[in-house]
Amino acid sequence: MDTVFIAGVGMTPFGRHLGQSVKDLTRQAVQAALQDAGCERAQLQSAFFANATQGHMEGQHMVRGQLALRSMGIAGIPVVNVENACASASTALHLAVQQVRSGAADIVLAVGAEKMVSEDKARMFAAFDGAWDVHDVQASKARLLAMGEGVTPPAGSQSPRPYSVFMDIYAAMGRLHMGLYGSTQAQFAAVAAKNHGHSVHNPLAQYREAMSVEQVLAAPPISYPITLPMCSPVSDGAAAAIVCNAAGLKRLQGNASRAVRVLGCVLQTGSDRAADNLQNHLVRKAAHRLYAQAGVAPQDVNVAEVHDATAIGEVLQSELLGLVPEGQGGLAAERGETALGGRIPINPSGGLESKGHPIGATGLGQVFELVTQLRGEAGSRQVPGVRIALAENGGGLAGVEEAVACLTLLGR
Repeated sequence: MDTVFIAGVGMTPFGRHLGQSVKDLTRQAVQAALQDAGCERAQLQSAFFANATQGHMEGQHMVRGQLALRSMGIAGIPVVNVENACASASTALHLAVQQVRSGAADIVLAVGAEKMVSEDKARMFAAFDGAWDVHDVQASKARLLAMGEGVTPPAGSQSPRPYSVFMDIYAAMGRLHMGLYGSTQAQFAAVAAKNHGHSVHNPLAQYREAMSVEQVLAAPPISYPITLPMCSPVSDGAAAAIVCNAAGLKRLQGNASRAVRVLGCVLQTGSDRAADNLQNHLVRKAAHRLYAQAGVAPQDVNVAEVHDATAIGEVLQSELLGLVPEGQGGLAAERGETALGGRIPINPSGGLESKGHPIGATGLGQVFELVTQLRGEAGSRQVPGVRIALAENGGGLAGVEEAVACLTLLGR
């Protein structure tokens, strides 16, 4: 089986870009990735374009990738549009890796772009409404919120302002974790404080102000135990990667020693299970497949970017991936184990909570960070001696878990 490389990456700043279009953001990220790889546009043999909300926000359906890429002179090659909830960008990467690994192409582009920020707040927040079964909304909501039973939210711990229903669901997952393992709101706040601290060192992050645990706890509540700084913001942005095999790498003009190997990449959908049966969680299943594919163990991982749409998400994923013992994700953050300088740094980019979460670009934003770490080019947020890096990107809801998760292992 051919070795697959990521030869180049590019990423826009994540944040509010009201004056820029999906085409503008795509152009910036793709041009940066091409330059990083030393790749000409004419060398691209196919492209996978990820986007999740342009249809909802702008009415642009069906040919988003063809239009965004043609606007920058990329045409005449196969372009596949990828929509897979918040895992869209990592799914685009997965498909690019599979195409290169199969021998069908030597040099492939994976790109994700999203424009979510709008003056129309109702439309903006409604973009998330299709990420679960729209024919079973009330039953789905009841099933998911039931996970939080047994832990009573204190008075005044729910926001009176509009917010996504998914925050209520993450909150229920957090209360389930509190009930099962004794985790605390302060531990979830430690995750958020860590990530806001990391983002200070990331020039592409949406938020770059450090916060203490006390500040996170004192911030406006959203849905107990979540406060505002524990949540990812609504964001615009784009990220891209040039994927190739050894033959393709030789044809590029970039420094081949900066290329990063794709050790494994798996895509997993969920299945029916009881809420407390975390042994059969889709991310745990995907992690077993990924480690087997790459021939490594969780303890071999030096750095990880995980899907922290809320701080609770990071706690859950760190455990499901085997990076910390079951039930100790919050405790590990509280002890500093998952911070820069700790045993297993998680989300050195600042994570979704601080770097931002333009959902069709998020997975490739994670890959941008990990490639930068593996190259030793992350500056003041650099994790020393990185050899193996892990990305976990999930999306949507089905049953009592994410509808899909994509995991990627990268190495030098």
